[in-house]
Amino acid sequence: MNVKLIKSHPLLLVCLLTLLPVMAHGSTLERIRTSHTFTLGYLPDFAPFSEQVADKASGYAIDLCLKIAEKVKSELALPALKIAYQPVSLNDEINAVNSGKIDILCTPTPPTLARRSQVSYSVPVYTAGLSAVVREDASLPLLNVLNGKVAHTGPTWRATANLGLSNQTYAAIAGGVTEAWIHQQMRLLGVVATLVTVENADAGLKQVADGKASAFFAERMVLKHLLSKNDPEGHLVLLERIFEYAPTAMALDRNDEDFRLLVDTALSEMYRAGDIEQAYDNYLDGAGDAAKKLFKIYALP
Repeated sequence: MNVKLIKSHPLLLVCLLTLLPVMAHGSTLERIRTSHTFTLGYLPDFAPFSEQVADKASGYAIDLCLKIAEKVKSELALPALKIAYQPVSLNDEINAVNSGKIDILCTPTPPTLARRSQVSYSVPVYTAGLSAVVREDASLPLLNVLNGKVAHTGPTWRATANLGLSNQTYAAIAGGVTEAWIHQQMRLLGVVATLVTVENADAGLKQVADGKASAFFAERMVLKHLLSKNDPEGHLVLLERIFEYAPTAMALDRNDEDFRLLVDTALSEMYRAGDIEQAYDNYLDGAGDAAKKLFKIYALP
């Protein structure tokens, strides 16, 4: 029996050596080291966080990813590190991370449990707020409910909310957490309404502008940016109310803790150095007191 064990060792060693290239290929840092390229994935129509600019990208999240690239360049001793920009869609962003098509998804997304089963996430880089856009001539009952101006207790509120929200058409981006949230609210309140899904925020605003939807729900900063660019006359109105908050982060390979540690280290250093606050100033109209308090929470010691 001892002889058999001794003879099996060379075979085992050969097997392990054969697996090493596969294991190395699965490491984000090793892939970057081999290719001398850091590939940034992003949603091309999600300004001010990320947008297509010629053959590159720009935005709040892109600036943060370029800072992470500096950390990668330093850690791997790659002074000639190349940056590649890879646009992705909502439908393939997770697969792009899993397949190694991109090294990091820069555009921040909510790390839901369903997504966490497929990818890992960095520390939060932004706290999203869900809001809505309506037409300037929207009905008063609808506006009252959306603005939270009805009593929030007892069956009277439920009936009033149902009356204001029912028989309307709402719009949301397909496949996002907002679509699921609206369906949940409609079930909780017993609202009989129609929900249409669109490809992006531009399409959602067009649904409202054309009178095909009573309200379009999406991330508030994205809505604010689009309205300033596409609706200078003010025919569409962004509600002040924020319905839900959610921390958002950058998606990474689920099985690569070394790369995640590097990314979290870079982001935490950015929080402490004021780089993220500067990015807020450049793209997100500045950071309020609440956001600055969260900076201290999000940065790892």
